[in-house]
Amino acid sequence: MDHQRPRIALLAIPEVAASTLYGMYDVLASAGRDWASLVEGKEGESVLDPRVVSFRGSGPITLANGVRVVPDEDDGVMPDVVCVPEVAVAPGAILTESHRAEIAWLRRCHESDAIVATACSGALLLAETGLLNGGDATTHWAYCDALACYPGVQVHPNRALVVGGEGGRLIMAGGGTSWEDLALYLVARLVSVDEAMHIAKLFLIDWHDVGQLPYAALASNRQINDAEIAHCQSWIAERYEQPSPVASMIHLSGMSERTFVRRFKQATGMSPIEYVHTLRLEEAKQLLESDDAPVEAIAQEVGYEDAAFFGRLFRRKVGITPIQYRKRFRGLRRALEAT
Repeated sequence: MDHQRPRIALLAIPEVAASTLYGMYDVLASAGRDWASLVEGKEGESVLDPRVVSFRGSGPITLANGVRVVPDEDDGVMPDVVCVPEVAVAPGAILTESHRAEIAWLRRCHESDAIVATACSGALLLAETGLLNGGDATTHWAYCDALACYPGVQVHPNRALVVGGEGGRLIMAGGGTSWEDLALYLVARLVSVDEAMHIAKLFLIDWHDVGQLPYAALASNRQINDAEIAHCQSWIAERYEQPSPVASMIHLSGMSERTFVRRFKQATGMSPIEYVHTLRLEEAKQLLESDDAPVEAIAQEVGYEDAAFFGRLFRRKVGITPIQYRKRFRGLRRALEAT
């Protein structure tokens, strides 16, 4: 990476609304800057580098709601992440000819190991690249049938977020304001879960389906180059509830504790125990949404013998207590599963 901050290219096309395009821009630009300034009373700096890009000439472009915007100049740097905020076309519209330049660019970015992310109907443009063929996807409910027409695409209309492809580099968020979920997920993946929580509080953003936010998927899909650590990740994903999980991974790796902890943090961006907590809490969220078991039983099922410790950890990481989480989101999950 030639630049210090992850670069996120937001695609401006005539079919995107300015509010969506610059809503994503504002949320992403806030990472690392606004919480420090407003809450901690110290000067912060953006840790992400969002840019508005266009393939419609060098001048201003008129967006779907008539707003004219001037995209950022192209400096030739390949982005780390590409976002298609939406494509406001009729379901079933053919985009192959009208968006040929954008489709080719998305392919090039993906070939360069960039993350390609879409919100709402933006998944249709991603499908035109062929990158979704044979894989999982989601989009706005009105576009699900159209998306399902692409070869082998398995559409999940009830999932607010789908992370797929090699290395988890294809990301799709579902409904109309799902760009908020997508922006927060990208902050969590590129910066930290805590920073995503900060931004959610600053912008008063509510998850559309918090149980589906794949922080555990984030942990298991992080791109890493350390094959031994990758093996430990795969192993612990199926055994995170067992006692002494970090010690077990160290034994599996054959490394010294110090070497293992250093390499794990370097590879995943998390300490081993943080990684285990992430996996456990995500499973706990799913159980709180779908199971009638007491909180104490859920704590034990995901690996915590001390229910009080589990409750404190859950509140610190999620922002609400397990009981509050269940009360708030269980009805949403049931409504989604019933549709």
